[in-house]
Amino acid sequence: MTPHLLVTRQTKSPRDNAYHRKSVAASLVQCVYVLEKDRQEQREGSDALALPWWAFFHIQLLRTLVVDVDASIFAAIHEFKPPSSMCNDTLRRGPRYVIAFRGTITKAAGHSLGSAMAMLTRKTMAKTGIFMESFLFNPPYVSAPIEGIKDKKLKHGLRFAGSVVTAGLTIAMKAKRRILSFDPFAALSAWVPCLFVNPSDNICSGYVGYFEHRRKMEEIGAGNIEKLATQTSLGCLLMGASGKESDEPLHLIPSASVTVNYTPARDFKEAHGIPQWWKPDLRLESKLYQY
Repeated sequence: MTPHLLVTRQTKSPRDNAYHRKSVAASLVQCVYVLEKDRQEQREGSDALALPWWAFFHIQLLRTLVVDVDASIFAAIHEFKPPSSMCNDTLRRGPRYVIAFRGTITKAAGHSLGSAMAMLTRKTMAKTGIFMESFLFNPPYVSAPIEGIKDKKLKHGLRFAGSVVTAGLTIAMKAKRRILSFDPFAALSAWVPCLFVNPSDNICSGYVGYFEHRRKMEEIGAGNIEKLATQTSLGCLLMGASGKESDEPLHLIPSASVTVNYTPARDFKEAHGIPQWWKPDLRLESKLYQY
């Protein structure tokens, strides 16, 4: 299960430290999972288990979003309504509405539908100049599992070779199509989503190498090559070169605040699960990557 949370304004409220913001985001995502479980198991009234996941934070559930085919709940819209005793200028500047998306519910953790919806929605809005604060937990990164390679020199060499080939094909395709005036990837650079990833989760760990490789390429003076390579995937370029239509890679983004959880995980399920993100005393490392 790969969850997300989207906040309606990119406002950094001083009242919230990083741990609090992350914990609230993860809890509101968890509430969507529990809402769907309540529906499946027909738990209503006092038997329902979802309420504490939002009520604890003085948040109200406005409505749920459901799939037409089977009425399953895939998202929830919340409103922050603190008591009058808590109201002050700081709270009023903070986000008021929150939309939380869950991932797929399966017996084993799997690829998240919620991740795709959240990323696609935010990228589309960012292209129109609307930048909304986004919390993306364990978002899928679709590529060869290079992060699993232990040899750092080999891993960097593979990434470097891939960047050179991808950049070369990108230049060739742009020259062929003469699309030089507008860079849609650069247009997204002002949108800085918050990504929360675990290196032991093969579904999302690619983001660690994706952004770190860009930084290393800049350090060795190859930043311009990586700026081209980071915009698309080799597969998409090869499809375009063969005359086939290829969609923009959903998982590739120019900028992000990336938080990596280096706390050892017992298994893949724990590394990919949402509960890790509200636990205290995690070994976290956060970095800002700006395109």
